[in-house]
Amino acid sequence: MSSAGELPARSVTKAVAIDRAPEKVFAFLADAANWPRWAVVNVLDVAKDDEPDWWRMETPRGPGRLRIAAEAERGLLDHEFVSEEAHWHVPARVVANGRGALFMMTFFQPKGFSDPFFDQQIALVDRELDTLKSILEGSTP
Repeated sequence: MSSAGELPARSVTKAVAIDRAPEKVFAFLADAANWPRWAVVNVLDVAKDDEPDWWRMETPRGPGRLRIAAEAERGLLDHEFVSEEAHWHVPARVVANGRGALFMMTFFQPKGFSDPFFDQQIALVDRELDTLKSILEGSTP
């Protein structure tokens, strides 16, 4: 949540249509153990943390922690990533889209990220969403 009087952060929303039932898409994304398979740019490895609801995560920029606030009935997959470099709250949703689903995430630029660095990081998400689509539509093992 932002503080009163604070300017809105830059934000970017990314989405991908997936020809797979929303329940299947949600279940795959709600399990952080699957993240290294699709978030191929940003997630090298994950393991359950000792603290409930948290996962330890290895990224190309070092260690971090991930918590997913999943609510299947509403398709909510909001997640929080914490590292020495940044603290991200990422609203995410899976919604029905015809016979398939739409997965969308909104990224807010963390303080300390320059505009060019934020843009570079956000551009990498496209590759990850393409990978997610391929996996869930059966195009990759």
